Amino acid sequence: MEASDVGADVTKLLEELSRFGKDPDGGVTRLLYDSAWKKAQRFVASAMHDAGLEVTFDEIGNVYGKLAGADEAAPSILTGSHIDTVRSGGHYDGALGVAAGIAALSRLKTKYGIPRRSLEVVSFCEEEGSRFPLAYWGSGNVTGSKDFEGALDARDSEGITLREAMFEAGFDPESFRQSKRRDIGAFVELHIEQGEVLHRGGYDIGIVGAIFGQRRYLVEVHGRSGHAGTTPMDIREDALAACAEMIVWMRRTARETGDGLVATVGKLEVTPNVANVIPGIVRFTLDIRHSDERALDGFCELTIRAFSLIAKEMGVLVTADCWLSELPSPMNDELSKAISNVCDHIGLSKLPISSGAGHDAGLFANVCPTAMIFVPSRDGISHSPEEYTSPEQMACGTEVLTELLYTLAYLEEAT
Repeated sequence: MEASDVGADVTKLLEELSRFGKDPDGGVTRLLYDSAWKKAQRFVASAMHDAGLEVTFDEIGNVYGKLAGADEAAPSILTGSHIDTVRSGGHYDGALGVAAGIAALSRLKTKYGIPRRSLEVVSFCEEEGSRFPLAYWGSGNVTGSKDFEGALDARDSEGITLREAMFEAGFDPESFRQSKRRDIGAFVELHIEQGEVLHRGGYDIGIVGAIFGQRRYLVEVHGRSGHAGTTPMDIREDALAACAEMIVWMRRTARETGDGLVATVGKLEVTPNVANVIPGIVRFTLDIRHSDERALDGFCELTIRAFSLIAKEMGVLVTADCWLSELPSPMNDELSKAISNVCDHIGLSKLPISSGAGHDAGLFANVCPTAMIFVPSRDGISHSPEEYTSPEQMACGTEVLTELLYTLAYLEEAT
């Protein structure tokens, strides 16, 4: 099959998948266990079946397509990504890794038949953390590398618990820990870069050396509501004004720190959110990332102390709950070298790169050899309806993925 055919096949699958959760603005919203998610995950299962793979769902809704190897006892080679999205996200983030994985296994089966060791493609049920205050529900359960204690009681913005949503979607909330696997020999994830390094440099492929560690906080600032016209400025306990000071401090300090550290406030909720009332409560999210664990910890501690001082100075109270904590995750050197060799063999330009975004691969790095392949994302745009990667670029990434899987599953002895 020619590269152009591969690009067309992957593009077609992504276009069909984008129908589930399509937004009026052209984006896609598929949240864990909602209606669009259920339809999309069933569609993926159907696509896996059409590719001649053995299809199974696990207890939480991850779906696998398997090309069984001659040595069934040998650990599987796993590829894939996730199909959940942020609200009004793009067509490629996560979904590309699933579509490319299906295309790669289909090509390998057609061309080479049964591999020495089993190949599997997975569509994880969740990675983004867009509906519930948790992330990596799919890969975190498979790897057992996340502590989901109390997760089933987590609630979405409408007050629905994860337990309720999971049960309504047809999965057993009480059996989620059975999704853990101990038979995975390697994991490879293809993904759009979500930055503009490859796009600006004109590179075909990015070979990820490490995934940034990250901390996500829910910060609450409690002041006192009052009339906007009758409350003197010097006695106000303005939660929003204090929040603004915190955000300005964080942005300035993050820029001064440099060295790749990034810090973001992405969501803000103001109460009572009325034009002529002093805000009494403000909730906001805080996302901090860095490739070095000590530097990440240090900046987080510094930020929380600074927020406390600002709150004290402005007569308000502040709390910060860290609900996501991920360590930096280095990728496997041998697999990265293998990707580089494949690029040289095919004639594709490549660049060693780090990932500021978190990925399922970061969790697998703790339990098995893991690699990530990036393809360019136009202008570095992601998590947006404007997200775009060309069919030719997707074909290049799928070709590299296919060749790497061929080496791992057909050429190397199963151990």
